Amino acid sequence: KIPIADGGEGTVEAMVAATGGEIVKASVCGPLMEEVDSFFGILGDGQTAVIETASAAGLTLVPPAKRNPMLTTTYGMGQLILAALDRGCRRFIIGLGGSATVDGGAGLLSVLGVKFLDRDGRAVPPGGGGLGMLRKIDLSGLERRVKECEFLVACDVDNPLCGERGAAAVFGPQKGATPEMVEVLDRNLKNYGDIIKETTGRDVADAAGAGAAGGLGAGLMAFLNASLVPGVQMVLETVGFSDRVKDADLVITGEGSIDRQTLYGKAPMGVAGIARRFGIPVVAVAGTVKGDVSLLYNEGFAAVVSICPGPITVKEAMERAGSLLADTAERIMRLVILRKIT
Repeated sequence: KIPIADGGEGTVEAMVAATGGEIVKASVCGPLMEEVDSFFGILGDGQTAVIETASAAGLTLVPPAKRNPMLTTTYGMGQLILAALDRGCRRFIIGLGGSATVDGGAGLLSVLGVKFLDRDGRAVPPGGGGLGMLRKIDLSGLERRVKECEFLVACDVDNPLCGERGAAAVFGPQKGATPEMVEVLDRNLKNYGDIIKETTGRDVADAAGAGAAGGLGAGLMAFLNASLVPGVQMVLETVGFSDRVKDADLVITGEGSIDRQTLYGKAPMGVAGIARRFGIPVVAVAGTVKGDVSLLYNEGFAAVVSICPGPITVKEAMERAGSLLADTAERIMRLVILRKIT
């Protein structure tokens, strides 16, 4: 059994378990600046911190009626980074999945000492709405320890900061943005990108992944010199997946839903890619299997199986997930045994 994730939810748990590290609990400001219980991981080397965006700035932390990316902030993520710095960490792995924000990482960076100022030299309000008032970025107070650090960002999208494929247009609606908000947020992110270039000399607005997690990708690249890498690749390398699986006869992997999107950077795809190099068949199991998944068979999957035995409500499927998964695993192994004896 090898814990696997793709940079989203579960990344901390998977990487900590694989390296003999620890999970550190912390109380931080949530997306609406309310106090929330959060956490980060420290890997077995004692130097590497793993942070999930969703743990401090996640959409699930905001009730549906209060979701508003004009207001939500990544402030709590900056608090997690500071806590990890205080524990001696100088290498950071940050997963960008599941954010509630479109603030370009300004909240996170403000905790680290970056000042985002309006025309009168006052701090702009938190959230994506405040970026429209931004006129100057002051880096003089940036936390000195940041310069000693390496930041790796698990990112599986290539969206730019703004425009038709930008953070606001593509991801804003799922975070609570109305069409009117999307227009404002996109203009604000354009302003943010322009002032980043003016301040740092770096033009990150069109960089692949700049629009990830509401523009957090852009902020991390511009001010923390972060490198964006495919999430599942980073996790698989950290847990030593290749060495641990190379002598296996069969690999079973899965996720909540398997469909054509699984082809694009999802954890099962990364698993199948490595198993394929060793000629090991892979069976993928999922709560739901949607649409035509035949393309997956060309990518190393021997079979794709739903754990649901027939028509079933989502509620019942979730309540019975453990037993349904066990039943599916037994059926798979019976077929494997049958193949070996025939």
